[in-house]
Amino acid sequence: MNSIREAAGKRILIAAHRGVSGGNIPCNTLQAYEIALRQGADIVEIDVAQSLDGELFVFHPGMEFPHLRSEKPLSALTAEEIRQLRFVNQDGTVTACGISPLDEVLELLKGRCLVNIDKFWTAMPAITAAVRRHGMEQQVIVKTAADERWFSMVEEIAPDLPYMPIIKNRDTVTSGLLRRGLSLLGAEVLFETEEDETASPAYIQRMHENGLLLWANAIVYDYRAVLSAGHTDDISLTDDPQRGWGWLADRGYDIVQTDWTLPLRLYYEQTGRR
Repeated sequence: MNSIREAAGKRILIAAHRGVSGGNIPCNTLQAYEIALRQGADIVEIDVAQSLDGELFVFHPGMEFPHLRSEKPLSALTAEEIRQLRFVNQDGTVTACGISPLDEVLELLKGRCLVNIDKFWTAMPAITAAVRRHGMEQQVIVKTAADERWFSMVEEIAPDLPYMPIIKNRDTVTSGLLRRGLSLLGAEVLFETEEDETASPAYIQRMHENGLLLWANAIVYDYRAVLSAGHTDDISLTDDPQRGWGWLADRGYDIVQTDWTLPLRLYYEQTGRR
């Protein structure tokens, strides 16, 4: 965990949301992760789903129809049935990309970048076992919603894995988490306005004084779900990057998650922020 903090102390870390996708390359695939690494991502964010018979695959639960044209959730399919599925591209045309087992993705990324395992709560014991099997305990960042039941599970099952709760608008949990048996790395913070606590300079300073990192999101998965008070990938690409990526960097966030890894990296490099 100290190595993650050291890396964040040297530069803003760029997290590639589900890899880098577009055209004929679907997200959450081996190809998307490889592109993210080539474009300079420090962290690759992955989602995990579990099959009916307990096997772990890298896929965002709930996205079966838009990404696979499947009416059934992966949780209702056997591992063998899942292996027969193929992603569609952005035009809805079937691709050659299948859904990768978690073990295959971890092996691809081992020693190459940090890995954010999102949806950790979906199968916490099995995901933790996979991380340990690959010897990646200090290479992953696991997250859950800010909920007492998940805190207790992480403390019991994965107390050594670098952990971030997802906190929206106001932080009522960090002070308590610091007293628990967790490897608390920091928090992923969401804020609807610049006046929310999780966007305030005083809060960011306080978290840093406690040795904690802050993860902000420039991604837009639904324009109605405000994650960062409008400081987004969209505004950065279509208007002024200072209003999006620049604001997040200058506010003091340590990690910025994006769907546009290469333009973000180049902007931070060209403006001396990285």
